[in-house]
Amino acid sequence: QVQLVESGGGLVQAGGSLRLSCTFSGGTFSSYAMGWFRQAPGKERDFVAAISWSGSSIYYADSVKGRFTISRDNAKNTVYLQMNSLKPEDTAVYYCAAGAMLRLARKGDEYDYWGQGTQVTVSS
Repeated sequence: QVQLVESGGGLVQAGGSLRLSCTFSGGTFSSYAMGWFRQAPGKERDFVAAISWSGSSIYYADSVKGRFTISRDNAKNTVYLQMNSLKPEDTAVYYCAAGAMLRLARKGDEYDYWGQGTQVTVSS
């Protein structure tokens, strides 16, 4: 059974940086596209970024483009989200997700497995 465990969340001031990690186990990591999503209190879950199994295809939400970078290390079964120039509106629980999909997706429904989430809080 595939399991995803996020880490790296925390409290940071506006303008600061955080690096989230998501460790994959229970399957063949390189067979899965990986995505990051976030959910703020009282709001729907939003797409943040996604990366194909090889890393050759990457998508970002417009709200994070130029500030966040998604990457993966297939040797370490880990996907990362480097978050720079953080804003208070980036405050949310961040989830990683894995999907055995043919085309990279922005919709959460396309992903098969989810982590438990890690809290990111950006103070103004």
